[in-house]
Amino acid sequence: MDRRLPPLLVAVFINIAGFSLILPLLPFYGQVFDAQPVEIALLFAAYSFGNVFGEIFWGRKSDSWGRRKVLAVTTMIAGLSYVAFAYAPTLWAAILIRVFSGFFSGTLGVCQGFIADVSPPERRAKTMGYFGAAFSLGFAFGPVLGGVFAGEEVAAESFRLPIFLAGGLSVLASVWCMAVLRDAVPPSGKGRPLPKYSEAFTFVTSQPLLVRLFVIAFFGIAAFASMEAIYGLWSEANFGWSAHDLGFAFLAIGAGGLFAQLVLIGPLVARFGEARVIVIGLVLLAASMVLQPVIRTPVSGVLLMGVLMMGHSLAFPSAGALLSRNTPPERQGSTMGLLMASNAVGRIVAPPIFGAIYGQWAMDAPWYVGAAMIGLVAIVAVQAVRLLDAQKAAAA
Repeated sequence: MDRRLPPLLVAVFINIAGFSLILPLLPFYGQVFDAQPVEIALLFAAYSFGNVFGEIFWGRKSDSWGRRKVLAVTTMIAGLSYVAFAYAPTLWAAILIRVFSGFFSGTLGVCQGFIADVSPPERRAKTMGYFGAAFSLGFAFGPVLGGVFAGEEVAAESFRLPIFLAGGLSVLASVWCMAVLRDAVPPSGKGRPLPKYSEAFTFVTSQPLLVRLFVIAFFGIAAFASMEAIYGLWSEANFGWSAHDLGFAFLAIGAGGLFAQLVLIGPLVARFGEARVIVIGLVLLAASMVLQPVIRTPVSGVLLMGVLMMGHSLAFPSAGALLSRNTPPERQGSTMGLLMASNAVGRIVAPPIFGAIYGQWAMDAPWYVGAAMIGLVAIVAVQAVRLLDAQKAAAA
């Protein structure tokens, strides 16, 4: 491992811990403003909305400023935005602050650019595995802190301490980046060109395999983000959980992702290939969704969310890797940029829709709708398996 990589992984861990610390608080913080389920889902979606523009802007800016400077500046401002969030006067002010925070937190592409700078192509997949592990560790650690430090009463004062803690972690990540992180490639002074989405769209729609991979990624990530948004409301209604309980439940989500990335995905891909691992991941996703309202116990409520994250962590990194391997080098940037934009749209649009389903239909309906959607996506994944098998047979 390149000696410049561990400081980045520490920064990723600290930053994701701060971001995920807020997640178990959002369903209850929204209730401070008497928010409806669809409005609480908007608190989740608003962050992703800001992320879309942040990823594009900061990815280009990191070429001209350098990765270290961008990460230090953005995490500092994101940390300060948490203070504003803690004192949001209205629900819509809170939503706008989440958009702002999401914009300055849209730096995963910058981190991936740093990884590309320090690792040769033959070791990049393994290096990205370290990145995924740091992400999952932060995702497991943060919500527990949020739950531990949240108050029992549904009032703004009950959530200010953990929100300040989230901001403090972001500021710590900023200071860490300035003090320890070092750029592997000197800043170029100019940003990379914007992704050519129209060209990428034309290319992707001409490739049956790539079309299916985009469908898998879009609907799968949309379903996962939606379940994440309604989970707090559903568990509160069924089990009487508070932010404390939900924080520990989110530990299972992070643990499921970490287990999948560190233990499962490598051997499964080596034995079955990415396409079949996508199918396995989607089956786990659908099963965890449909079983959640069927079993309906606090223990299953935690374990099945871990399985949900496990399926997500198997299916979508495999889809991204397969997409990259079937895209020529000259189209990698625009195609992967289009994929990130497509996934972001899913995270923005789907949670409010599922929030409305939860509020207007029935509290169990989102699980069944999500499972049905993933079931249809699994059929598309099986088609991708057959296309790849046909390609291999033709090549042989």
